[in-house]
Amino acid sequence: MDYVTAAVPHPRSEGEGPARAGRRSLAVALMSGALGAAVALLATRQRWSEGVATVAGDPFPLSAKGSDVTGVPAALAIVGLAALVAVFAVRRTGRFAVSALLALSGAGIVVAALLGATDSSALDDKATQASGGTSSAVHAFDHTAWPYVAAVGGALILLAGLLALLYGRRWPAMSGRYERNGTPRPRRTPVVDPDRPEDIWKALDRGEDPTGA
Repeated sequence: MDYVTAAVPHPRSEGEGPARAGRRSLAVALMSGALGAAVALLATRQRWSEGVATVAGDPFPLSAKGSDVTGVPAALAIVGLAALVAVFAVRRTGRFAVSALLALSGAGIVVAALLGATDSSALDDKATQASGGTSSAVHAFDHTAWPYVAAVGGALILLAGLLALLYGRRWPAMSGRYERNGTPRPRRTPVVDPDRPEDIWKALDRGEDPTGA
């Protein structure tokens, strides 16, 4: 007589897929968010544009850093970094709102950096100052690759925000084990139902004796 046996999945394996995806997305978001903020801040301190103005009939070379062109990428990089940390301090609706702020910060950096790559107003202001207050324009205008580096930093922050929006509900939050006065809250031992195999497996994972012996 033949018997048909069905494979019963281990209770612990049922949640391994979502848990693994949550851990992986968390690691990627942390790395991309922190790296993106660092890259954006570094890029704003570099030379973004250069040109030549005519001062007293002679050519006068000028250059402008990213912070001279626009302060938006640096400000949003700091906001994004703060939002990345705050994601773990809030739950549910608050986490969704902070994740959206993180994504918007990255998108704002990308837009501001790309617009700054073609902005010559900072050089025009420097040309006016060099000519003694007389309005002067810059010719032979050129830009460096640093605005695009800042845009890459913004894209990394945007990626972190999108991952937080998609997988943030699976990420851990700051522990609420301690009361406001600093004393630890008593841990509640989960009740083990001997008729539920998953409860028995969880008790064994915690190092408890599910039989109560």
